[in-house]
Amino acid sequence: MAQTTETPARTPDGPAPRTPRAPRTPRFHRAWFVAAVTFVTIIGAAAFASLPGLLIEPLHDEFDWSRGTIGFAVSVNLALYGLTAPFAAALMDRFGIRRVVAVALTIISVGSLLTVWMTAAWQLVLFWGVLVGLGSGSMALSFAATVTNRWFVARRGLVTGILTAAGASGQLVFLPLLSWLVEHHGWRPAAVTVALAALAVVPFVWLLLRDHPADVGLAPYGGGYAEKPAPVTGAARRAVTVLFKAARTGPFWLLAGTFAICGASTNGLVKTHFVPAAHDHGMPVTAAAGLLAVIGVFDVVGTIASGWFTDRFEARRLLAVYYALRGVSLLFLPMLLAPTVHPPMLFFIVFYGLDWVATVPPTIALCREHYGEDSAIVFGWVLASHQVGAAVVAFAGGVARDVFGSYDVVWYASGALCAAAALMALVIRRTRTEPLPSAGA
Repeated sequence: MAQTTETPARTPDGPAPRTPRAPRTPRFHRAWFVAAVTFVTIIGAAAFASLPGLLIEPLHDEFDWSRGTIGFAVSVNLALYGLTAPFAAALMDRFGIRRVVAVALTIISVGSLLTVWMTAAWQLVLFWGVLVGLGSGSMALSFAATVTNRWFVARRGLVTGILTAAGASGQLVFLPLLSWLVEHHGWRPAAVTVALAALAVVPFVWLLLRDHPADVGLAPYGGGYAEKPAPVTGAARRAVTVLFKAARTGPFWLLAGTFAICGASTNGLVKTHFVPAAHDHGMPVTAAAGLLAVIGVFDVVGTIASGWFTDRFEARRLLAVYYALRGVSLLFLPMLLAPTVHPPMLFFIVFYGLDWVATVPPTIALCREHYGEDSAIVFGWVLASHQVGAAVVAFAGGVARDVFGSYDVVWYASGALCAAAALMALVIRRTRTEPLPSAGA
């Protein structure tokens, strides 16, 4: 950064020594540019998350696979998404954000593209479940948490909310397009679109993203300058070690339990089964997908607002309110499904959308509060529980539809689980920082 100097004063012995001014603080900190690139990257990768709910009926019709079989492939995807996240956070500490994210996007693209030629259910599990699951897990919310922890000290809650909302923004961008493609041209062009969208983001990541503020000689936004830490070796071992340490503390299990219910009531239930459930009641697929896109609109608003609230209010109380409101809304949903979109359904969409992933900023804040420098990896494991919960309900929802002929029992069960999550959030210890125990403790 350029420095300016004062004009030297005169003394009887000649010019006085020059006194340099302090470096100027840039009006636009580079951290916001990194956050913007991260936002665009998550949007580009969000296409894969928009597709599963649109694939259930077309795959069932073309291959005569049961909804439980298709739901199993989606559940493998969701589970690997979560289980990969903590290792991805550790790999980012070892190899850098750019390399890990670029490879992950490439894997997503390959896995999605290969589904175009599949002819058997095991190939759906392998391509969409395993490959896309592994790639998307490395693009999980631990990516946003790592960027936020490295580049921001001030405004962390707000930035976390913005980056979390990027996934919803991607849903908003891709859902109408993908549903139109599925409706008019079949599911294969939609899978190709997902592959191209993920691949198109790779150059942005490689050329524009930076791993650490010290790479460009800056301090984090709102903090003091710190040298870039040396690469951390043994990424897998570190991820497992952090898990075992965190598992010996109470807040970890409460956060993991509440976030498992969060995943069950969002990705596993609504994102996977809302479109086919609405279609069961006579609603066109494009209309149901449009409602999910509207959820994405209000999710952006709700998540950014949640980040703002997290900077100002107690995180555990925010979580309790979010889960309680979500549970109430899900209990009413079976009564709202109909062939056409009516005002009560629109009210549900807006209400539920504001709450969709509003839980993420306070959950990350609680991980940071209790686990310090290991918080990104701990959050990765908490996110793993989120995706395991989502995976269970993605599979169970398909089986319930095959057995009972409707999704009603799953909506009611998820509403009850959200009430339990609200109570669990209130049990999390207050402001006391709880460091991870040492390896020998």
